Amino acid sequence: MTIDASMRDALLGAVPSLRAFAISLSGNVDRADDLVQETLVRALSHIDSFQPGTNLNAWLFTILRNLFHSEYRKRRREVEDADGVYAARLSTQPEQGARLDLEDFKTALARLPPDQREVLLLVGASGFSYEEAAEICQCAVGTIKSRVNRARTRLAQLLAVESVDDLGPDDQTRAALQATG
Repeated sequence: MTIDASMRDALLGAVPSLRAFAISLSGNVDRADDLVQETLVRALSHIDSFQPGTNLNAWLFTILRNLFHSEYRKRRREVEDADGVYAARLSTQPEQGARLDLEDFKTALARLPPDQREVLLLVGASGFSYEEAAEICQCAVGTIKSRVNRARTRLAQLLAVESVDDLGPDDQTRAALQATG
């Protein structure tokens, strides 16, 4: 790519004004210099879109301003973590355990008697009230409550769930998550 001498001189002549504007936007001289450099790079790479006879400074300032705002939006979503301390504190529970738990649940659910499985899915998964489930199953509300209770008890036995602490991550995962947090 070649540009004529008058365009080169005009671009170089705009640098001090671009730098002052970039400093006023960013409040940081180093950041401003980076913005001016990126502005000139973009301007040169898109020089064919500049309309000769129009205001070159306005075009350059628009590029600089758009760059600043784009980077500002991007940086709002980023966390400054040069030394890695923040990243070291982040932890995620492994997903394979949840997948295995879901498979165990599906297997246990399939082992329930059909009438218990049906009401458990109606009340527990689909969110129907006992009354609505009784209407759907055409039986008494007490029967629905009894079936749900028996289904939950049997499901807990099949899954070896004895307390609320048995739900969620296992002891090793809990310990690892607490050690990193």
